[in-house]
Amino acid sequence: MRAFADLLDHLYFSHSNLAKAALLHDYFRRTPDPDRGWAVAAIAGELRFDLFKRAIVRDLIVERADPVLFAMSYDYVGEMSETVAHLWPAPPAGAEPRELPLLHEIIAEFGRLSKAEIRVYLASLLDIATPAQRWALLKLGTQGLRVGISARFMKRTLADYGGVPLADVEEVWHGLTPPYADLFDWLEGRAPKPDTSEQVVFHPVMLSNAIDDADIGLITPEEFQAEWKYDGIRVQLVSLPAGKGLFSRTGDDVSAAFPDLLDGIDFHAVLDGELVIRKDGEVASFNDLQQRLNRKTPSAKLIADAPAHLVLYDALRIEDLDLRALPLTERRAHLDRWYIETQPRAMDLAQPLPFDGPEALTALRAAAPELGGVFVEGLMLKRKSGPYVAARPQGQWYKWKRDPKLVDAVLMYAQRGSGKRSSFYSDYTFGLWRNEELLPVGKAYFGFTDEELRLLDRWVRNNTVNRFGPVREVEKALVFEVAFDSVHASTRHKSGVAMRFPRINRIRWDKPADEADRLETLEKLIG
Repeated sequence: MRAFADLLDHLYFSHSNLAKAALLHDYFRRTPDPDRGWAVAAIAGELRFDLFKRAIVRDLIVERADPVLFAMSYDYVGEMSETVAHLWPAPPAGAEPRELPLLHEIIAEFGRLSKAEIRVYLASLLDIATPAQRWALLKLGTQGLRVGISARFMKRTLADYGGVPLADVEEVWHGLTPPYADLFDWLEGRAPKPDTSEQVVFHPVMLSNAIDDADIGLITPEEFQAEWKYDGIRVQLVSLPAGKGLFSRTGDDVSAAFPDLLDGIDFHAVLDGELVIRKDGEVASFNDLQQRLNRKTPSAKLIADAPAHLVLYDALRIEDLDLRALPLTERRAHLDRWYIETQPRAMDLAQPLPFDGPEALTALRAAAPELGGVFVEGLMLKRKSGPYVAARPQGQWYKWKRDPKLVDAVLMYAQRGSGKRSSFYSDYTFGLWRNEELLPVGKAYFGFTDEELRLLDRWVRNNTVNRFGPVREVEKALVFEVAFDSVHASTRHKSGVAMRFPRINRIRWDKPADEADRLETLEKLIG
């Protein structure tokens, strides 16, 4: 555990990617299995369980420190693990020093203990740990690690460590489980590359880039295929002899939320597409889809009211044929033939859109709601000759969204962010006027610069009028220009509306709050 805590401490204060990669390589070389595998899982966000709950941590610290002091310290620091790590009482003078167990021993011990035993064991570890080790233990135990390393960065670092292509690591990643002994055996030359081809696992997806104005003129019908970009979520459907599953673009298994889509599937393929709700032959709003995404076990009534549908636009594999190295035109030909032969239920094919140049594309994008339906976000533009490549290759796939909608809304509440933003009030709830009352219509936590964040944080602290736990209510005096993709009727919100993808477009320091938009303005934009 000490080596893991030292690694986290150095990673947290290292801002260079090269320095972080070097720290990880050194840790991999010096640390035996299974500790290094558990460290990889924890840092990459691949642990799927808590060792203990945050409530236990809070209970333990208020038993050992003055509750008022803890509350004041927590409010100042803004992050529980760091607060507890420094506020936890030091061992008595003259106490015999004890060493923390190894990382894998700690994980195994927490896994076998009862809730009451977890309290005792956690307290015993915190008693003998340094502040840095306490912080590492608490972040590990509550899955709160944020040290500037994404899962993709970890995969790239592992590929460099083993001298293998990143694509090879990504191909097997989702078929392996912590503590990754088979992964390190391969990377260090003791075993062949793990074979995950017949497992029902997520395969890395090809992503698009937002198109720049300068690139629009390069989009020709000879080189690119155009399709509608629907307002759903990107998914991958995997159906193999070993079973079937539905995965989000980040690899999360969402199969349980959409049993109606998977029921009755008897083909073998790995398909790429957009998951939507389809009612009466029409694509429904994202708000309808959201109801399904929030339910792990949807009721029969919800499934009937909001049936899942998959718009297919690519195939990674059909039967035993891996299509990823083929150009898009050939993959699409395979997919078309397969679709005609299979006639899969609750699925249809994304249709290529005819165009003769940039001006026609611009017209298509502008007319998206009328031609493709209200719940079309814009266009997808895909190079016909390109293979299916994981991640976000340049010059292959572009997304060209419709211009966002804008309203001026009043800041109502603020809450601290997470990770390196934990000391700043960076999550903002805003509202619109109905008569003389402000009703919350959305929440956003990005769209501003670091300097603007510092100014907003100071404004929140100086204009707080009430507190509700971690949330501060502020004076109704600051206006945000909020950008969003669409708005839908919602019975779950007091305002009756739900915004899709809201973000701060501009801070209107100059605008009086009573001149912000009214709720009726937003309601007129409901599709």
